[in-house]
Amino acid sequence: MSKTLTIVRHAKSSWDDPVLADFDRPLNPRGLRDAPRMGARLAKTGITPDRLVSSPANRALATAKIIAAALGLETRIIVPDERLYLASADMIMRIVQEQPDEVSSLMLFGHNPGMTDLVHRLGDCPLANLPTGACVTFRVEVDRWAATGPDNTRLEVVDYPKKRIAADAG
Repeated sequence: MSKTLTIVRHAKSSWDDPVLADFDRPLNPRGLRDAPRMGARLAKTGITPDRLVSSPANRALATAKIIAAALGLETRIIVPDERLYLASADMIMRIVQEQPDEVSSLMLFGHNPGMTDLVHRLGDCPLANLPTGACVTFRVEVDRWAATGPDNTRLEVVDYPKKRIAADAG
């Protein structure tokens, strides 16, 4: 049996308000444009997560809601987990390993550098740094999330907003 794990770095956020706390920063116009596009591209791959877990930071939760809607999922199924806010790769892995085993497809929404570090730990990702809006999907050959690790994950899809723009232009 296998499971699917999709790691999503939040879409581009705004730095327009210098007094706004980092946690509260919203998506900027590019993020609001890119998140639904990435959701539509994820939908074309057939990925339908059973569970979405997100950092509760405004920009991550907004990305999760937009992508959930693009996948035809109700946003109420998103589980905020405060541990994902600026989490290390070790913490993100712990969150993955704690998921209920009946979940077959998991999608996590969070922040760098932890998301990039985890993606590199799990597979041979061609991106040195996950750009905002990036979605990376792994096939995980386990019955139990607790057994997830580098030895049983296989990189399947790496996508990010500018990837298709460049491909479509050429």
